Amino acid sequence: MSEIIRCGWCGTDPLYVKYHDEEWGKPVYDDQTLFEFLILEGAQAGLSWITILKRREGYKAAFAGFDVQKVAAFTEADEERLMNDAGIIRNKLKVKAAITNARLFIEIQKEFGSFSDFIWGFLPDKKPIVNVVKSLTDVPARTEISDAISKDMKKRGFKFFGTTICYAHMQATGMVNDHIEGCISKARK
Repeated sequence: MSEIIRCGWCGTDPLYVKYHDEEWGKPVYDDQTLFEFLILEGAQAGLSWITILKRREGYKAAFAGFDVQKVAAFTEADEERLMNDAGIIRNKLKVKAAITNARLFIEIQKEFGSFSDFIWGFLPDKKPIVNVVKSLTDVPARTEISDAISKDMKKRGFKFFGTTICYAHMQATGMVNDHIEGCISKARK
């Protein structure tokens, strides 16, 4: 019986393994899911992904099921509510950024038809990049494409979406596939 190979970063935590096996590196074209990861990746800044993953349901509840229209309409009262919500990371800058980013996300949808068309438009032929990754040390923290996306989004006013967070977003939404060679999820794009 052969041993199952997974990317080392997911360890053995069942939540992390499920995320690795079922989501990470699989192409996402749905705006709601892209918005969800925008919120979650921004919340992760300076923290580990597992910290956010364990609070994912809390974020879903706090941020109206990741409904971008509802989040964009959040008021100062909603900001206060979020700052008292133990189910999320209570960082005022990140909370404000999530609401601002929701409003900007809608602007991109209006301009490009969908956020998906906008962000995937940075990739050659709008196709996922499948990298050859022999070990975790081969995985970059950023690329020229993540630099370009981040620069464009910052120019539009997005917060907590620097090039490293952008690259993590690209990995999470399958714009890039950085599963190591031999990983059970590498072939299942």
